[in-house]
Amino acid sequence: MEGLVEFTTDDGAVVTVEAVEEGPGSGSRLVSRGDDGAVRATRTFEGSLEGVRSAAASALRVFRDGSLQPDAVEIEFGVKLTAEAGALIAKSAVEGHLVVKLSWSPGRSDAPPEPPSAS
Repeated sequence: MEGLVEFTTDDGAVVTVEAVEEGPGSGSRLVSRGDDGAVRATRTFEGSLEGVRSAAASALRVFRDGSLQPDAVEIEFGVKLTAEAGALIAKSAVEGHLVVKLSWSPGRSDAPPEPPSAS
């Protein structure tokens, strides 16, 4: 069942998110429950997202630094927030979900060749 988790930002604002509850036996709990029943995470919102930010920065380095040299890199992934683990890259179906789009400007001399058309 989905639950509500409250994260506090570094500037003191409260962000309430719908989060997936951990299954039984998920270990120690680093949370508290308020009078209203909402779970309050012990990590800040920014702290919870730090791992996801680092993952995004690493993925960008992989696609920017290499032989492809795209003009633009777009990385899309879902993020789940849990009170215990913070932010997680969400999975779709069975695997972790990550969409990567690379683009090159038209007429760029060092852009990779266009794939042959399937005619």
